[in-house]
Amino acid sequence: MRTARVPEMGGFRVWGRVSVVCARPLHAGFGTRARRQPQPRGPDAPEARGWPRPGGRTREELLDELRAALLRREGPLVTLNKPPGLPVSGKPGELTLQSVLPELSQALGTGELQVVQAPGKESSGLVLLSSCPQTASHLQKYFICSKKAQRPTATYYAITDGIPTPPEGKICVSLTLTYTGDVSRVVPVKSPSRKNIVEGVRRTLSLFRVVAAGSGCALVQLQPLTAFPSQLQVHMMLQLCPVLGDHTYASQVGTVLGQRFLLPAENATPRRQVLGEALLHLLRLTPSQAAQLPLHLHLHRLLLPGTSHRDAPLELLAPLPPYFSRTLQSLGIPQQ
Repeated sequence: MRTARVPEMGGFRVWGRVSVVCARPLHAGFGTRARRQPQPRGPDAPEARGWPRPGGRTREELLDELRAALLRREGPLVTLNKPPGLPVSGKPGELTLQSVLPELSQALGTGELQVVQAPGKESSGLVLLSSCPQTASHLQKYFICSKKAQRPTATYYAITDGIPTPPEGKICVSLTLTYTGDVSRVVPVKSPSRKNIVEGVRRTLSLFRVVAAGSGCALVQLQPLTAFPSQLQVHMMLQLCPVLGDHTYASQVGTVLGQRFLLPAENATPRRQVLGEALLHLLRLTPSQAAQLPLHLHLHRLLLPGTSHRDAPLELLAPLPPYFSRTLQSLGIPQQ
């Protein structure tokens, strides 16, 4: 077991354990057929880059976008490629994926759809819907049992500012959710007590592997084995390699004389991610444009149970969004 030592001003701060594993290499290809998204005009506008529009969407625009994002329909199951910035759920009256499911069900000619699996608000990627409550319940139990058995069923890809060292392993750390007014924030808890666990601290675990690297950034495969809000973003931040477009947790990574260190959560004010001049040049972004950079965290693959215990798992894929692919190209990182 190798412990990840995170350099900090005046010493070392240790957050969680990183163990190097020799896992079987997973296919990193991103190809799968999907409907092409129309590209708006204006090369410097956020929507022209494939980024979420600052002003948001109307209900009708969201429905059109979701219909265009349809990947696959098979029996009661429907898969979509969710754009970044779309929350799955929210308060009454908010525009979310769940709030438009009745209209989407009608447009697709299915029964009433419900969410089985989906990435978080700022992430993009595969959404699994079902029009059959029994099928949805069966799949949700499968995902829960797989996590308990530490069998990964979800594979994400992230582009990180920095290259994780070691390039492959497990990230184990305890996390808790704190609130300041209406704003929530996930913070790590070092050596949690039994009382902490009762009060909402959870031990979290993710597998990671650097697929490719270039220009000081990395394409990282991430497989969460527990479910906690913002788990993958926080895990990468604790490795001093925040995800590009992470405007919540990247501010906890500081730099002095070219050396990165971890700021305590209580001393790190949430702010827009700040990128170095060299990286801004490669991405052809101004600092103000970088402040609008979407999160480069994409749910690429889901495994579903086969029709019998002897059958291999079924694989569902969602292609990378255009802005993600363009970032890889700008950084000289190949899409394998």
